[in-house]
Amino acid sequence: MNTPTSHTACPDCHGLGKQNRGLSKRAKQRYQKALEVYQRFPDNPKPVKPKAHLQVCPTCSGSGLLPAPQPPKPDNTRFPHVAIIGSGIGGTALAVACLHRGIPFTLYERDADFDTRAQGYGLTLQQAHTAVKGFGIDTLGQGIVSTRHIAHTPDGTVLGEWGMRKWDTQTNVTPKRTNIHIARQNLRSALLEQLSGADAIRWGHQLNGFNQTEAGIQLKFDSQGNATTAHADLLVGADGIRSSVRELLFEQEPYPLRYLDCIVILGICALSDLQNAAQELLDQKTVFQTANGNERMYMMPYDPEHMMWQFSYPLAEAEAKSLSAQGAEALKKEVQKRTNWHAPIPQIIEATPAALISGYPVYDRELLRPLDFASCGPVTLLGDAAHPMSPFKGQGANQALLDALALAQRISKVCKPNTSWKNTNLRKKILTPFETEMLKRSATKVEASARAARVLHSDQVLQERDGPRGGGKQ
Repeated sequence: MNTPTSHTACPDCHGLGKQNRGLSKRAKQRYQKALEVYQRFPDNPKPVKPKAHLQVCPTCSGSGLLPAPQPPKPDNTRFPHVAIIGSGIGGTALAVACLHRGIPFTLYERDADFDTRAQGYGLTLQQAHTAVKGFGIDTLGQGIVSTRHIAHTPDGTVLGEWGMRKWDTQTNVTPKRTNIHIARQNLRSALLEQLSGADAIRWGHQLNGFNQTEAGIQLKFDSQGNATTAHADLLVGADGIRSSVRELLFEQEPYPLRYLDCIVILGICALSDLQNAAQELLDQKTVFQTANGNERMYMMPYDPEHMMWQFSYPLAEAEAKSLSAQGAEALKKEVQKRTNWHAPIPQIIEATPAALISGYPVYDRELLRPLDFASCGPVTLLGDAAHPMSPFKGQGANQALLDALALAQRISKVCKPNTSWKNTNLRKKILTPFETEMLKRSATKVEASARAARVLHSDQVLQERDGPRGGGKQ
């Protein structure tokens, strides 16, 4: 992974990555003329003042950050102290974004340390350069750029092919809008490297409760069997689809988990364990999927030495829970029973160790509304805690990164230099605008991901065309 470099928010764009370009002369003239007409004929609709266009900040090239010898010191007068629950992608990204802006924070994680969590599976960062540059990460050392996607039937018949190698075989230039496949733990490690020296991570802290008082938020933790407390001014739940913060925040969950009628089984296979790893589909630049209208296998590079696979099919919820609970060996046997398909699928499943196989029923939730947060005070959610979605559009990590950056930017924008945050209504000025934007942005992703769960396990996936699957409507 890349060597960590300290960063600070760009002063020219205030860490937003964009600047106000101002109105064009023509736009000003049109508005002025419309205003004059309105003044003469006030019964007409009042003209709306046009908004200025934004442009990429030339100083920071749109990242919102500049290299610095060290990150800014936390400013406890200007900013509230942010308690972040959960050190997954979203929580760690928020901590990094706070660090770069001098926003005081503490990151709490129930795991004893980074290595407690299982190896984790792969994810796809869409428009990857844009996704990570706002967190001070210039390169992802273990990330792999895929250049070809292929869809097959079980006998190996190609239904469609797309990607760089399909459309432009002459280019040697990697486009900026690339998708990067990376192990979840590698991305998490890259983010945690940004926090080295910050002394703001509390491992082994399981949140048990919190109380809101006039003085702030009192947090209650179980830390290695001991009851501990901490104080914060703003609380963010970034603790996943079964969020403890969400459970404590809403006395009655407004939107229970919604089963999407399928199970997902995942595995990681070392290429060195395959007898014929030199074949075309295993060149570590190809993503391929195979489906029969019911079951679907998706395979992508995990890192330079491994492939990750994702097998899914419709199953009643009770059966999906039962199969998942039976463990890795049972999951592997179920996949093998269903995938006597074209090479190298059976060979990859056979070579995958049980220790690197897991499975789970797929859930999402109906999306929260901004009004659901109205009485929540200085407490909010992000990532899967706020808007869980199926894995079939690969959007979970991307949306969590966007959430984290948006919240830190909002805090920095509202809490002006040389002022006290205590004069700011955190709910009204920061959290409600943040949640409104987050929920609007993620709504289409949640809906598309749920739709993909249906389409990818139907005959629609068998259409012959050169393009991604899962985007059709039922």
